[in-house]
Amino acid sequence: MFQSFEVTSTPQFGRDRVSALRAGFDSLGIDAFLVPRADEFNGEYVPAGSERLAWLTGFTGSAGIALILRTQAIVFVDGRYVTQLAEQVDGSVFSGGDLVNEPPHVWLAANGSNGLRLGIDPWLHAGAEVRRLERALSQIGGTLVFLPHNPLDRLWSDRPAEPLGAVSIQNVAQAGVLAREKIATIAADLSKKNLAAVLIADPSSVAWTFNIRGADVPHTPHPLARAIIHADGRAEIFLDKRKTGIEPEAYLAQICTQLPPSALEERLAAVSRDGGRVLIDPDIASYALAEIIRKAGGEVVEGADPAKLPRAVKNDVEINGSAAAHLQDGAAMVEFLYWLSQTKPGTVSEIAAAEHLEAARARVGQSMQNPLKDISFDTISGAGEHAAIMHYRVTTETNRMIAAGELFLIDSGAQYINGTTDITRTVGIGAVAEEHRRFFTLVLKGMIDISTARFPKGTRGCDLDPLARIALWRAGADFAHGTGHGVGSYLSVHEGPQRISRLSTQELLPGMILSNEPGYYRPGSFGIRIENLIYVRGAEEIEGGDAPMLGFETLTFCPIDRSLVIPELLTHDELHWFNDYHRRTCEALMPLIHDHNVRAWLENATLPLEY
Repeated sequence: MFQSFEVTSTPQFGRDRVSALRAGFDSLGIDAFLVPRADEFNGEYVPAGSERLAWLTGFTGSAGIALILRTQAIVFVDGRYVTQLAEQVDGSVFSGGDLVNEPPHVWLAANGSNGLRLGIDPWLHAGAEVRRLERALSQIGGTLVFLPHNPLDRLWSDRPAEPLGAVSIQNVAQAGVLAREKIATIAADLSKKNLAAVLIADPSSVAWTFNIRGADVPHTPHPLARAIIHADGRAEIFLDKRKTGIEPEAYLAQICTQLPPSALEERLAAVSRDGGRVLIDPDIASYALAEIIRKAGGEVVEGADPAKLPRAVKNDVEINGSAAAHLQDGAAMVEFLYWLSQTKPGTVSEIAAAEHLEAARARVGQSMQNPLKDISFDTISGAGEHAAIMHYRVTTETNRMIAAGELFLIDSGAQYINGTTDITRTVGIGAVAEEHRRFFTLVLKGMIDISTARFPKGTRGCDLDPLARIALWRAGADFAHGTGHGVGSYLSVHEGPQRISRLSTQELLPGMILSNEPGYYRPGSFGIRIENLIYVRGAEEIEGGDAPMLGFETLTFCPIDRSLVIPELLTHDELHWFNDYHRRTCEALMPLIHDHNVRAWLENATLPLEY
């Protein structure tokens, strides 16, 4: 229903396409060109017509960038995608680069030829990234060339059209706060700072601010739109009317002026004239947008998107909605896990498992009158060695049966009108190797330690990240992804600024929803990840303590495979948490499950473990 499976993940014409791109370098006056996995909105998910990186290289991951030089082509990815990159791109054309430790600007400063002219599409790169590139090129006497058009778009003859997904209203019953109140709060802050306006360039922030949702990109229900909010309280949204029916148009007319996307440049220039000070987020807004302000005589004031942090700090209505969505999702997961437990090893494929889970979500949503709107990302359904590919996406070419004696990892999520879910469970198919169980238990220890963490105000995600890794570190192991990402409220499943990772300096605030997902991956052999969603609970006094401490509340309820746990590796407190979590899971989900076989399975799957 919501997920399609590619017939092949291998590029057919990688060499020809790179050669065609290079053939235009001289006429463009460049020696190299950057191809980000981005559109002009700089979101994680992009419409089909903006999948330029995949079209050129064959790499379909959600984060990456290609640097095409005259004699070299490098695709930079992070640790999640190293194995996937090797499988998807032509190694005779492309080499792999390190997106985290040596991203393109670092690579260019160290390896770029003297005087290199690097071409970019200024609509696909944010201002902060442009500055990094300019600094790097200055070290080698190079130049950044802003191209008037994207050369790939002229090569891509069958490029899909721009999306026109329908816009819907996110009622206050789900949003918790009226859009006009959000707009007024932002406008008042602009006035205090002597700013004329702010450009809201992030579609998720537009959706959150105006209490609307869309269907322009896969799995993230925001419309591709921007907005300008003025210090006097006026608001303009740049949204194609072909996306809004009568009701959404009438709703928007009460809170803002709806204009076509083509009017953005003129309106942005108008507010910038006579020295107008316009706030933009340099980590989100395209460099081209900042240039419109400057060329009109305005002052670009760089600062955080004013909707970003309020969007991350969920109100009580959003938290309660997410909790309800997770119970519904947990019931669907239990139905799926029961079904999997009843199948014979070697008879179910990775694709069949993903499809069955999606069908379970749709079926439970229909029965609870809270329909499944979409999945929140393409399901990661990997068995055996495929589970070791952190963001593996099964295709008809890679699809395989789930066999006895191996681990099966399924990472999935759903979009409901009251919340966004994301859950990973790793399941043993019959008896598995003791080594698999040992690493599963070490991963579980990290997940429990995050779940039970207590921490003072001011604690950042990077401060907690080691808790998820210490058991693995002691065993000489680690995992190459963050421990947790922020999650939206019927919005993006990957939301900032909150994260739990080595690099996250954002303070964790009450109401923030995050994932808790440590893992372990042995390439070519097996992979493990256990993931729940949690939210930051307000500070509470601890008996005998000196100061109130924040903590986490778990949103996800679904059994964790007991057969994979070695109880002796858990501390008394960890074992208590595990058993208590299963007790609460059974109590919470049992009323939602009516099939007596599934109920019996749930009861057995949540029995307490003992030493």
